[in-house]
Amino acid sequence: MTSTALLTDHYELTMVGAALGSGRAFRRSVFELFPRRLPEGRRYGVVAGVGRALDALAEFTFGEAELGYLTDRKIVTHELAHWLASYRFSGDIWGYPEGELYFPQSPLLRVEGTFAECCLLETLLLSIYNYDSAVASAASRMTLMAGERPCIEMGSRRINEWSAVAAARAAYVAGFRSTSNLEAGRSYGIPTAGTAAHSFTLLHDTEEEAFRAQLAALGEDTTLLVDTYDVEAAVRTGIELTGGRLGAIRLDSGDLAEQAFDIRDLLDELGATHTRIIVTSDLDEYQLAALRGAPIDGYGVGTSLVTGSGHPTCAFVYKLVARAASDEPDAPLVPVEKKSANKATVGGRKFALRRLNERGVAEAEVVGVGTPPVGDSNDRPLLVQLVRGGEIVGAEPLEAARERHIAARAELPRAARKMSAGDPVIPTLLLEEES
Repeated sequence: MTSTALLTDHYELTMVGAALGSGRAFRRSVFELFPRRLPEGRRYGVVAGVGRALDALAEFTFGEAELGYLTDRKIVTHELAHWLASYRFSGDIWGYPEGELYFPQSPLLRVEGTFAECCLLETLLLSIYNYDSAVASAASRMTLMAGERPCIEMGSRRINEWSAVAAARAAYVAGFRSTSNLEAGRSYGIPTAGTAAHSFTLLHDTEEEAFRAQLAALGEDTTLLVDTYDVEAAVRTGIELTGGRLGAIRLDSGDLAEQAFDIRDLLDELGATHTRIIVTSDLDEYQLAALRGAPIDGYGVGTSLVTGSGHPTCAFVYKLVARAASDEPDAPLVPVEKKSANKATVGGRKFALRRLNERGVAEAEVVGVGTPPVGDSNDRPLLVQLVRGGEIVGAEPLEAARERHIAARAELPRAARKMSAGDPVIPTLLLEEES
C-alpha cells in the first residue's frame, strides 16, 4: 500500500503547525470518535472499517513525495516537515471491535497520544468509519430481513471503484455471503459470484444460443438470467437444455413476488424442483421484508446497499475530550468539551459496556465518563485495545468480525427487526464521573 498520509484535510496540518508555534503540539491528549445520534429512524448501527483503519494507520507516513508536495506548495513549514518526516503514531487506541453494534454516544474509538499525532488521524479515521459503518448498517438490516436466504453484494457499478471494494467488505461483515467485486475477493478473501447480464443474451441470435454458451462455460449449476424477452419461455429453454438440472434462474424486473410464485410452480411442474430462484432489481431492506413470503432462494443487492440505504454516512465525529494540564509527563488529564448549540460534547475519557438482562437480551448501552461502568456477570465491556504504544495489536480475521456481528445482533430486543422508523432499540446511559 502507498502512503495514506495525504488522505487528510489541509486544516489538520494547519492546526499542528500552529500548535508547534504555541508549544502545545506535544501535550498528551485524548480524542474520541463517536456518533451523536443514529441516522434518522434507525434502531441500531454497525461498526465496520476497523481492520481497514488499522491497515491505513500502518501506512500513515510522510515520505519524500508527500513532503515534497507539502513544502513546494507551502502547506507546511520546514520545521513541521522535519517533524512529519519521522512521524509514526506512537500512542494507544481503544475501540469497539469490528462487527459490534453501536448506539448514540458510543465511544467507538479512543485515541491517546500527543495532540499532534492524534490530530493528524481525524480525516483518515472518519472517512473509513463513516462510510464502512453506513454500508454495514444497511447490510445488517438487509440480512436480517433475508433470514437464511443468501445475499450477494453487487453494487460496484454504482459508486467509485475503491468505495466499491470497501462496500463489499463492510457488507460481508454484516452477513452478505459473496460479492461481485473481484478486488474485494482478492484483498479480503470474500467469496465472489457472477454469471451474465442482458447484453450477453442480446449478443447471440437467440436466447437458446446464449444459454448454451453459458452452460458450456459454467456448467449446469450456473444461474441463467431469464427476463430479457419472455420469462416463461426462457425458463422452459433453460430446463430443457439441462434436463431439469439447472442451478438457478435470475429475475431482474417486474413484480418479483408474483413472478417468483409463478416460476416456482413452473419449475416444479417441469421437474426442476432443485432449481433456485434468485432476484435482483434495486432491492433494499424494505423490499426484502416484503418478499419474505415468496419462494425466493437468494437476493442480489446493489445501489441501496452501497449508498447506505438512504444514509450514506453515519455522521461520526472526532473530538478532543481531554488533554494534559501541562507538558509534564505525569500531568493529570483535564476534561475538555464543546458548549456550542446542538454540537455539545461530553469531556473526559469514555468507557462502555452492553447491559444484558438475565436472558441475555440487551437492555442498554452504558457509557462511563472517566471511569469504566460497573456491570454484572453477563454484561459485556465493549472497548478492546487496537493499538498499544504505536504497535497494532487488534488485527483479526474478517470472519471474526462477521461472527461477532451475528452474535451481537442476536442480543437485541425483537423491536430491532422492525423496518419502520423508530428510536434506538436500547437507550444510552451516560454515567458522568462524580466530582
